[in-house]
Amino acid sequence: MSKITEAVLAVARTIIKEKQYLTELDGPVGDSDHGINMARGFEAVQDDLVHVKDPTDASEVLQAVGNALLDNVGGAAGPLYGAGFLAAGKALTKDDALNVATLEKALGAAVAAIQKRGRSQKGDKTMLDVLIPVYECFTPKYAEGLTLRECLAEANYVAKDGVEYTKTIAARKGRASYLGERSIGYQDPGATSAMLMVRTAYQFLNQTGR
Repeated sequence: MSKITEAVLAVARTIIKEKQYLTELDGPVGDSDHGINMARGFEAVQDDLVHVKDPTDASEVLQAVGNALLDNVGGAAGPLYGAGFLAAGKALTKDDALNVATLEKALGAAVAAIQKRGRSQKGDKTMLDVLIPVYECFTPKYAEGLTLRECLAEANYVAKDGVEYTKTIAARKGRASYLGERSIGYQDPGATSAMLMVRTAYQFLNQTGR
């Protein structure tokens, strides 16, 4: 099995495992379904990756993930994560290896797609409060001279900070925005699922030694 496919399956296992946690986080600020929806989506990802023609092709794998999430995840998360993974896959070619430069390209495309689809920015209490700082870890300004593992380590750090940041701000998008200032103090479920994906990718690289 290829590195990219193994990494995605590791992410899928994490999201499925944390279904109850993500659902509980969604209770006070949403519809209490983020974990349920995300787990359903990544169960579909596990099934669909079996049928990918070239599991070593990061472009094909990421687009398969995007399509699975679009087709199976309800609420706001499905269209947003689906758009992000699709854009990331389309930004790559089958010859692209996983490295700092290709992750910058893929993450940049994902962030732009999520911003466009959700009409949101950093500071709106969404997954972008994690994904934008994570993307910046791979840009030349921050990543010059660093290895992929070092960039992922920093990304893991800023992802946790991003989740903590969402506790300090009012929601401006989605169901949580109806609460206004009352949403302060709660961490965003979407930001949390994004953080779990980044953490899993970092742990995967460390555990595989690649």
